[in-house]
Amino acid sequence: MDALRCSICAEPLHPVNQSLRCERRHSFDIAKQGYVNLLHARVDAGTADTTEMVAARAGFLSGGWYEPLTDLLAECVTGHGEHELVVDAGAGTGYYLARVLDRVPRAAGLALDVSAPALRRAARAHPRIGAAVWNLWQPWPVASEVADVVLNVFAPRNPGEFQRVLRPGGLLVVAAPGPGHLAELAQRLPLLDIAGDKQHRLAEALSGRFELADRAETARTVSLAPADVRQLVLMGPNAHHLHRDGLGEALDRLTESVQVTTAFQVSVFRRLP
Repeated sequence: MDALRCSICAEPLHPVNQSLRCERRHSFDIAKQGYVNLLHARVDAGTADTTEMVAARAGFLSGGWYEPLTDLLAECVTGHGEHELVVDAGAGTGYYLARVLDRVPRAAGLALDVSAPALRRAARAHPRIGAAVWNLWQPWPVASEVADVVLNVFAPRNPGEFQRVLRPGGLLVVAAPGPGHLAELAQRLPLLDIAGDKQHRLAEALSGRFELADRAETARTVSLAPADVRQLVLMGPNAHHLHRDGLGEALDRLTESVQVTTAFQVSVFRRLP
């Protein structure tokens, strides 16, 4: 609560009954699932994760296929001091934030995402998570210099807001696909391309605001059943493009398990003074 700000006037918010209000009487209802929607504009179609995409993500992640990434994220956060507030920018269902908080018992977590269906789950993913619907491309409804850590896991990157909400010396922890991630699936299915220059573009975007403090990688090969592959494809941007090049039909034709590489890179940046 101390970190949130009114998305209309930037004044502090306070709980009043089942809503959050500022001194200028702007009010935002708290949903029964425990999250608050601070948006005051409609989200363009194809931007936010749908209910079906969220269900696919929850199902896939519950299988433990990305556990090496969750472990690596937690190690990168805990390896750099004590923390009180962790903001997850693009938190989705809160899966990664919840596991980081398990390893940082004194910290609270703030989940930001443009998808209300995702935040219905995030708000209940951990007792120390607060969740707010917001478009990360816009200035965040978060006070300046309040966060010790900002997580960014396969999500939109807003370097200016990363810098603004982090305390001087605070950590930005970014997860991205590593070399060969899902390469075997890309050979069999017409998936959207994964940009190979993301690390270079990330370093350029953060130049002058952050310095690289650490970088770690993890990779392994897993055997995914057809149902797992379907959840994996449907939980991300490919779900918006099932008719592209016959992706939906190719998924339906998959009847055997597939050996798939999962590879991740986690970069830790420290905010410059």
